[in-house]
Amino acid sequence: MSKVSQLELNETALATLADRLPVPNYDRNRLEPAILHMGVGGFHRAHLAAYTDTLLNAGKTDWCINGVGLTSADARMASTLHEQDGLYTLVARGPSSEEARIVGSITRYFHAPNGAGELCRQVADGDYRIISLTVTENGYRYTGDDRHLDLDDPVVVADLKHPDNPSTAVGFLFRIAQLRIQEGGALPTFLSCDNLPHNGATLRNLVLQYAREVNGEMAAVLEDTAAFPNCMVDRITPTTVDADRAYVREKWGIKDGWPVMCEDFIQWFIEDSFVQGRPDWSEVGAAFVSDVTPYELMKIRLLNGSHSALSYTSYLLGHRAVHHAMADTDVLKFVRRYMAEIEPAVGSVPGVDLGAYRQKLIERFSNPAVGDQVLRLAQDGSRKIPNMMLEPISLLLQQGLEFSSGAFALAAWIRYLTGRDEAGETITIDDPAASVLQEAARNCGDSALPFLTRSGVFPESIRANREFLEEIDRWYSEISARGTRAAIQRLVG
Repeated sequence: MSKVSQLELNETALATLADRLPVPNYDRNRLEPAILHMGVGGFHRAHLAAYTDTLLNAGKTDWCINGVGLTSADARMASTLHEQDGLYTLVARGPSSEEARIVGSITRYFHAPNGAGELCRQVADGDYRIISLTVTENGYRYTGDDRHLDLDDPVVVADLKHPDNPSTAVGFLFRIAQLRIQEGGALPTFLSCDNLPHNGATLRNLVLQYAREVNGEMAAVLEDTAAFPNCMVDRITPTTVDADRAYVREKWGIKDGWPVMCEDFIQWFIEDSFVQGRPDWSEVGAAFVSDVTPYELMKIRLLNGSHSALSYTSYLLGHRAVHHAMADTDVLKFVRRYMAEIEPAVGSVPGVDLGAYRQKLIERFSNPAVGDQVLRLAQDGSRKIPNMMLEPISLLLQQGLEFSSGAFALAAWIRYLTGRDEAGETITIDDPAASVLQEAARNCGDSALPFLTRSGVFPESIRANREFLEEIDRWYSEISARGTRAAIQRLVG
């Protein structure tokens, strides 16, 4: 396919590209920009945007998406989507097959890295009925076990001083709501699509806390009228690399600056509490439910928690690709054990066989076609681990249940944070608290207890359980003294 003529991806090229792979069959110029999405990365484009594109192709909606980025890091996405008229290539890969298409549901992208005052005005004046977001845990600017707005965060402090020109996601949402209320307009639905426990409720609390700092009367109106549905999202979407761009160029002759490669599995459970309507994503595989909590716990505690657990152990063992790690018998046994031990903290899930779900996760993690990266899973541990691991571990400890694999995973995380793998190679720690965590990990010496008792890392329910802390410490000492391979073999053997 390298002889296929090379085409820049844009609206003009669609007619030619239709002979190579599916392209949007709808008139993008006649769509209604009713969804504004913050944090347009790979996951959003593999998930909400893909669901919406499928619905558009089926003639079931005329809603399209406009994207927005508030940081300087969003400049590349802004440039790429502008040059490509919002279009991108989506490649969904199974173990032995793949399906590719051009997605057209994003029609415009706004970039406001120096404050979004003017953009907020433009959005408030528009007809956006849903504002959704995937800004990762860091983007919510919370702190503490109860996820309160971090009023000491310099960016939050700056927003509160100048709420008419916000730079944070929470400040952005509040400003739009404030303008809509002042002008007598209807509020949009605020839809978090991030991997947070009770993501809608968390976002609601943060926005209300911010609002109370700015305007108590406005906060009361928001509390009474704003909708923040919870939802559970799922699709493994690795970070796009240059090899992916080359693959799309060579196979289909498409010059795509930012294609999306993902697994062929996709899932979305959404609480049906929208105040200004919504696309019927259930027509294309999503599910609207009255309570998303069981599905959320299933996904966060089994999938995301297992991802974190395997990432630190696998990296120390020398694995860099997730499917290579899963081909390691010791890692596979460890992941199976972790899932089995964490399952009691999930509870029952309507319509789901958790044993079958766990097996499906093993198959998904092992999919060589996805090419997921261990480092991606290891990112932002200080944000992910409290939500995905420590909460369910606390519950299990309260019930007197064993959780040795969780203790091992946390010991591996601390060893990982020292910044050197077992071959002596430097590990780049991608975490908002990297400097503090690395200093604490490097000062551990023979014992992890000083790290474990840090109040900023582990909740009181964990720190108060001396027996569990000592188990983590024992595994840390064994990993440090004998190596990860010998330690994990002892655990799973």
